[in-house]
Amino acid sequence: MTIFSLVQKQLYQISVMKKKTIFLIFLLTLFSTGTIQAAPADTYKIEQLRGNVYRFVNDRHRSVFLVTTEGILLTDPMNPKAAAWLQKELQERFQVPIKYVVYSHNHSDHIYGAEIFKNTQAVFISSQITRDDLLLTRAKTVIPDISFEKTMYLSFGENKVELRYHGPNDGRGSISMLFKPEKVLFVVDWIILGRMPWQKLWSYDIHGMIQSTKEVLALDFEYFVGGHGDTGSKSDVAAYLSYLEALYKVVIDGIHAGKSLEQLKKEIRLDEFKHLRMYKEWLPKNIEGVYERLMEESGMGWRPDID
Repeated sequence: MTIFSLVQKQLYQISVMKKKTIFLIFLLTLFSTGTIQAAPADTYKIEQLRGNVYRFVNDRHRSVFLVTTEGILLTDPMNPKAAAWLQKELQERFQVPIKYVVYSHNHSDHIYGAEIFKNTQAVFISSQITRDDLLLTRAKTVIPDISFEKTMYLSFGENKVELRYHGPNDGRGSISMLFKPEKVLFVVDWIILGRMPWQKLWSYDIHGMIQSTKEVLALDFEYFVGGHGDTGSKSDVAAYLSYLEALYKVVIDGIHAGKSLEQLKKEIRLDEFKHLRMYKEWLPKNIEGVYERLMEESGMGWRPDID
């Protein structure tokens, strides 16, 4: 290598080192002055669905609300930041009072932030099981003023809202909410469209989810809104039920065949549902969740007829 080449190489290395040093100083300056900030975790949006029924979108969470001349019925407030944004938007857009706040179930990621609406004269409503759970666990949200065991009906002139408890499914006291005449059904967590059920199905009662979903399919609705995932039709809800039933059956069959959890996770495919988001990542986790509940809660792990 010539002396000229050596000098050229050294100059190049010095140039690269200078560029790296300048870039590091630039980054440190930006972070120290607060110029670089994390993107907001939540994105908020209001969408009109049908008639007087709207959807509130908060990143991956959703709730709905009904607007009438008599007042507004809100569902899950989600968290203080989301609730504060929603209250401001409702005041600016509709100029009618908030009459009811209805909780879908007991999970904090859906029903915290309710204190934002505490001074609006709103009546807070949930199922009896949800209210009992919030009291027993000392949840940091507004305790419902009114609760019901099985059904409750609210009326706003031509608009009706039907609240129903369908038994165990996800969380405690989960209910469906049917809005009429729009025929919009709102369910949180235990029916999810367009995506696989959540990972290992924590807090899910699989058998209860199947039974509850069968019950809501008997209701007179056309448009479905979930607390997560996509909106859809009654046929989409039926397709979701078919996944739950297929998953439940194939795991039960595998247990009776003497297969281990690892075998089931390796062999079960259910390719007819591979269009669902997170299918590849979460199918093994779904299988594991169903397996654990069958072995423990259903007692299949110690039944004498199963090897």
